[in-house]
Amino acid sequence: MDGARITYQIVGDGPPLLMVHGTALSRSIWRGFGYVKALQEQYRLILVDMRGHGRSDKPHDSDSYAMDLVVGDLLEILDTESPFEPAHVLGYSFGGRSVMSLTVEHSERVRSLTVGGGSSRPMTGAFDALFFPGCIDALESGGIEGFLTGWGARRGKPVDPQTATAFRINDPLALAAYMRRAEKEQGIDDAVLRRIATPTLLFVGSRDRERLPDTEHLESMIPDSALAVIEGADHASAVADSEAVLRALIPFLSRQ
Repeated sequence: MDGARITYQIVGDGPPLLMVHGTALSRSIWRGFGYVKALQEQYRLILVDMRGHGRSDKPHDSDSYAMDLVVGDLLEILDTESPFEPAHVLGYSFGGRSVMSLTVEHSERVRSLTVGGGSSRPMTGAFDALFFPGCIDALESGGIEGFLTGWGARRGKPVDPQTATAFRINDPLALAAYMRRAEKEQGIDDAVLRRIATPTLLFVGSRDRERLPDTEHLESMIPDSALAVIEGADHASAVADSEAVLRALIPFLSRQ
């Protein structure tokens, strides 16, 4: 849409499944956490690096991360890779918010919606709440290592190696620009959520203090939705517990 180069990878064969990672991660998490191995024989996986992440372009201008541009990236990929067939879409955290927005705006392109650790609420203060207070400033002053140190201190334990490796691929100034723009995003109104007719699976960690109530709210609003709670997981570790997520995801996808 604005000339940003978005990188993605196709793995497997079958109905298309678009997979969108969360903040500061990349498409590599889906392989690292075991999703690719579990799903590639049944689905054609479309693994995306969101703008500002992984191997996609990383502008330092915060306006480059407006939600309409993010949704436009996903739609363009679907136009290329699945022009005649609606796709299953799955996103975690900000990826979840992105695929929800894609579904709201282009429901005819979405066969099923899976949102992990997501929220429909306004994003103001979301990153301080999810990671640690001052995390955007930490990115700008201390880089990725400063961010990981602060996040680990807030969690009371280090970030898992796969997540930390995915973080380190990224450009801290691009991430900071993305976060500052994301915090300006308005919420998705409850009235809009109630109109979502797409079959929806929601998952969230039982120890995800911020996103557990937000996900429960989504379940109460979206008519055809189901909720899977990943026991013992927080926001960082829920998506990493692929065994638990897949126990809910595989049968959900097979029914759609």
